[in-house]
Amino acid sequence: MTAGAPRILVVDDEPQIHRFLGPALEAAGFAPLRALSAGEGLRQAAERSPDLILLDLGLPDMDGIQAIPRLRAFSSVPIVILSARDREAEKIAALDAGADDYVEKPFALGELLARLRALLRRVGTPATPAAARLRAGPLEIDFAERVARLDGVRLHLTPREWDLLAALAQAGSGRLVTQRQLLQMVWGPAHLDDAQYLRVYIGHLRAKLGAASHLIQTEPGIGYRFGGSAE
Repeated sequence: MTAGAPRILVVDDEPQIHRFLGPALEAAGFAPLRALSAGEGLRQAAERSPDLILLDLGLPDMDGIQAIPRLRAFSSVPIVILSARDREAEKIAALDAGADDYVEKPFALGELLARLRALLRRVGTPATPAAARLRAGPLEIDFAERVARLDGVRLHLTPREWDLLAALAQAGSGRLVTQRQLLQMVWGPAHLDDAQYLRVYIGHLRAKLGAASHLIQTEPGIGYRFGGSAE
């Protein structure tokens, strides 16, 4: 195990998951930590300050969704859900509770490791959105000036369209933002159930992005990801 390697706390009651993930994480340059219950995971998260938490939902002492706000009470590290539950409502509940991503079991190891690296890159770089710029292919976003340019030409975005683009981009490359989170951030709590309203604005925004429209990726029924990378 390399000194200074990012610590990944795996909270799962299945020993085979630890037998598989432990060596895989070490081989990828991480330092795995192991917990078999939510209570043990909470204790290790508090005592050992992991850099990222992989959390199962079906734990013997507490549902993982209930553990998320307890973790968030003292830690802001990324939380990735690893679960065999594939119902849309479960995913939304976990993400709205404070998880950063959701990976279904069985999962592809390469994809999981890529998501971990992306999340660690995001939290490892201090974010200063008010003064930052982001470039993703032909699209440049200047958060300070509230301006987006495509191939150097300024896009004429409405205030709502700008707020929506900025919310997605500032969340970080590849990070899933749920529909309710976007509605809360852009329109406020009175519109948390207006998913159709959000889809209409996403459509308008993609139309204006043109060649860069692929940067806004849809997770059907759940939310959206921005596919760019920060400068």
